[in-house]
Amino acid sequence: MGRRAKNKQAAPEPLEKKAAKKLGKRKADSDIDSDDGPSTRPAKKVKDFMANAHATASKSFIQKGNGKDKGKAVTEKTTVVAKPISDSDSGDGWEDVDSEVEMDDDNDDRLEDFIGDLDDSMEGSDDDDEPLRGTVQEFDFDTDEEEEIQSASKRKKSKQSEKPLKIIPTGSDASSDDDDDDSEEDERVTMANMEARSRALDAKAAAEAELDEAEFQGALASDDKNEDLDMDEDAGTDGEIDAEPFHLPTAAEREAEKQAGGPDLQVVQRRMRECVRVLGKFKRLAEKGRSRSEYTDQLIADIASYYGYNQFLAEKLFQLFPVAEAIEFFEANEVPRPVTIRTNSLRTRRRDLAQTLVNRGVNLEPIGKWTNEGLQVFESSVPIGATPEYLAGHYMLQAASSFLPVKALSPQPNERVLDMASAPGGKTTHIAALMQNTGVVFANDANKARTKSLTANVHRLGCKNVVVCSYDGREFPKVMGGFDRVLLDAPCSGTGVISKDQSVKVNKSERDFALLSHLQKQLILCAIDSVNPNSKTGGYIVYSTCSVTVDENEAVVDYALRKRPNVKLVDTGLEFGREGYTTYRGKTFNPSVSLTRRFYPHVHNMDGFYVAKFKVGKRSKATSVDESAAVAEPTFVLGEEAPVQHAGEDVGFDSEEDRPYLEEAKRRRMKSKGLRPPPRSNPTKA
Repeated sequence: MGRRAKNKQAAPEPLEKKAAKKLGKRKADSDIDSDDGPSTRPAKKVKDFMANAHATASKSFIQKGNGKDKGKAVTEKTTVVAKPISDSDSGDGWEDVDSEVEMDDDNDDRLEDFIGDLDDSMEGSDDDDEPLRGTVQEFDFDTDEEEEIQSASKRKKSKQSEKPLKIIPTGSDASSDDDDDDSEEDERVTMANMEARSRALDAKAAAEAELDEAEFQGALASDDKNEDLDMDEDAGTDGEIDAEPFHLPTAAEREAEKQAGGPDLQVVQRRMRECVRVLGKFKRLAEKGRSRSEYTDQLIADIASYYGYNQFLAEKLFQLFPVAEAIEFFEANEVPRPVTIRTNSLRTRRRDLAQTLVNRGVNLEPIGKWTNEGLQVFESSVPIGATPEYLAGHYMLQAASSFLPVKALSPQPNERVLDMASAPGGKTTHIAALMQNTGVVFANDANKARTKSLTANVHRLGCKNVVVCSYDGREFPKVMGGFDRVLLDAPCSGTGVISKDQSVKVNKSERDFALLSHLQKQLILCAIDSVNPNSKTGGYIVYSTCSVTVDENEAVVDYALRKRPNVKLVDTGLEFGREGYTTYRGKTFNPSVSLTRRFYPHVHNMDGFYVAKFKVGKRSKATSVDESAAVAEPTFVLGEEAPVQHAGEDVGFDSEEDRPYLEEAKRRRMKSKGLRPPPRSNPTKA
């Protein structure tokens, strides 16, 4: 048997058997294909396709099947190839059909029946052959070369033919592979791709920040025509309210508006937007006869009523920023900050903790590259403060801004560190973890009731080098001193955490800020005095508050620099944050105050915070006198003759006589530093 005969199809089934099959919605006489597999084509397309096939086949048989030439016509090789409509090469579509049949005389009856059926089906059709000729274009008659190609494709491929066509990858292949890898990595977060995803997110965030800054600068530098067009569009979309031109209300109108129960919320919102726009281009957009202070007072009043602040605090916070940025700050205080946790390095690693929490249904990612311990939680199917890992002390619920003071302090192992206001223990346990449970950490808090939560967190997180005490911070130089580093997270007004405590909006007055500022100045001087200036590894103090006001931050730092000349500001080591103010509303601070760092909710997406780092040096006496060169001038009574001083005569102090006083002063200094003084020596009797 030849190689072509092996690939030939068998004789077609009789039409009677085909008609007996149930083909669903397809008609029995419309199937001339030998495939039994189901077709994925719509019924209508199959019906039209098969009708054309019937017409073409009947025409060819009728032309060739006349008299004696019928058998010869049948024995000719006729190949009808039905092109599939779909482009896919799947087995569900119509395949090429090689209808090469060498029929015997026994199959003449089948052919007669086949032709008769086709004639019957053609009786009701039109005699015009033009439609048939038009549809014949869908069929091709294969040659022997095509048959050989088809038979060769069916044979088993050799190993050489199985090799890929591309051996050396091109640039397009690499890019496609990278895209596939990125798409796979984006699907789920694993420990393997967490760091890469974090870097990618940081790069994306930096690019977006640059783009936002560029857009912001472009918006500020936009010309007046675009602004007028924008305002016209706002007037058309917002309705009747914006359709009216903006008019700044006078003092009488504001009083009448207040007596009527206050303005509508939409009116206040539009008035704030208009005031911001006018103050940005005051010379061009302001009404004639109206001053800048009138617009500013109206904007502050609207902010106080819209966001719920008292008039004093709204004005105090408004003065910290430019007009447009002030609105962003007030808006950011209405949105809660992201939930963040700090990994306890004494118990676990961040990678292991992240994997464990992900398995529990927590969606999280690293906070940023500035910390290797923080994780930001987006959503969680379990209470994040009641997981087994939390109870086992693997992490601490802590705001991202609370990482900053400890990072700036940078405690080293085997040091003596003081946390003057430590409750509830987030910063204290962070210090203990960075010190790897070595040295001593004194956790102090003036409120004895708060030391209970402090002690509980210290035990839960496994900190073994912490000593909890409850003293007023202003007493600490007398209680104990000589610390290598001191962290003072001073009590403050809380204007940086308004999103957590909305009561700050109404319960803070000018007297509160004056009292808090006075207390902070006392505490920072005591913290400086508690540091050992001779420390080999330390001698640093970090001052921080969760407030954004200048009275509690730059003013306190400048006061400490003036009162303690042996102290200087150093770089905090924090990679981001805005510089502290050196001038503010007529006040001028030390130029080194620019080394301090400010953090805002609308800029850094964390609570408002302030961090300053001091380096404590040795004290220098006001009048330093070289004892070797000092010469005591003799005293004499007026009117008497001055005594004659002989050469080489010692007129200085008697060291033996002054020794007890010097030793007692030394004992007092050592006690103030928390050191044990040596025993008193018996004075020598002359």
